[in-house]
Amino acid sequence: MEKEIAYDLFGKLPNEIICRIISFLPSESALETSLISSRWRGLWNTTLAKQITTDDDAADAVSEFVSHFNQLDPLGHPRKLQLHFGKLGDLLLATVAPNNKLRLECSTENRENPRHFGWHLKLNHQRDQTLISHQPSPSTFFVKILYLKSVSSFGNEAVSSMIPSFEYLEKLKIIECEGLQSLHIESSPRLLSLTIFDCQNLKSLHLKTSKLRSFRYRGFVPHIWREHHFNLADAMLDFRQGPGYGGFKSSDFDPMLLTIKNAQVLTLCKWTFQTLIWPSLLPLQANFIFYKLKELWWIDNWEERFSLDPLISFIKLCPALEQLYITNDPKSYCMARTALPWKKVNAQTKLAHLKMIKLVGFTTEEDETTLAEHIRERLSH
Repeated sequence: MEKEIAYDLFGKLPNEIICRIISFLPSESALETSLISSRWRGLWNTTLAKQITTDDDAADAVSEFVSHFNQLDPLGHPRKLQLHFGKLGDLLLATVAPNNKLRLECSTENRENPRHFGWHLKLNHQRDQTLISHQPSPSTFFVKILYLKSVSSFGNEAVSSMIPSFEYLEKLKIIECEGLQSLHIESSPRLLSLTIFDCQNLKSLHLKTSKLRSFRYRGFVPHIWREHHFNLADAMLDFRQGPGYGGFKSSDFDPMLLTIKNAQVLTLCKWTFQTLIWPSLLPLQANFIFYKLKELWWIDNWEERFSLDPLISFIKLCPALEQLYITNDPKSYCMARTALPWKKVNAQTKLAHLKMIKLVGFTTEEDETTLAEHIRERLSH
């Protein structure tokens, strides 16, 4: 009865008072109020709609939208901005979220035949030197995490023009950008994390950044060119779809190999190690060791060509390994059998820290148990 009375009291309050109450809550707790009822959820989903005609108009509209958002009063201003481009049916949706996140998503009616395009993103590049002594107030919304989704030949110039104003950007995520063929990211040392998922046409990736700590990639292997060295702590190289360009060779991957040498968490496909990494490591023998690697996510196609040799060879180069996750994906790309000497590994790795082996995607639990036993047996020799 008391709960019903309390609910009725809140139900009779005007939206302005409810929004004021929410402003006193921590950001995560405030967001949870959207689960109370459809009315409360509606307060969080209020959308500001505008009609625009040019990319510059879009950039100006998003900048103004972000500048008006108050971290300490999350419902004092709409959290979503919907930009309509002329009469073409093209949309750009901007959404702000807790923890200084901004999501930009494009929608276009011409999805069936996306035009190919190249993208050069200059992140917090010009103003970086002036930011050392200047920090925003707690109420100011400043973009630290940026999600770019479904940006195509439509929207890419608008997004490119607004990105330099996000001078505090630390994490960038690019997903499902159809038609994107080449990507050049030029950033100051502020950028620490880069994620690129499911950009199926990407052939070339040019990185000009020096402090990247996390690089997560899922899709066809592009030609990766980095201008500066960086040491990754977290590297996800989910290349299970195979090469994205012809004529690739192991030496193309050598610069990237140096960036993952000190990784603590690594995702790797068997064919990537077999074709792009092992030929470069073989002459080095035990002189190239992944001393800091604690968590390995290994992707393989066990139905196509069953062999533990590549996995065991790699694990023996990881003396600090604690957790091993193995995913069986029947659709994962496979290379032809190689004549490389897998057993020729001089590293004397005892694997004293390996605590867990977890297998996913196998037909039966018995298959998983048998494979785990084989792995432990091979590693004990």
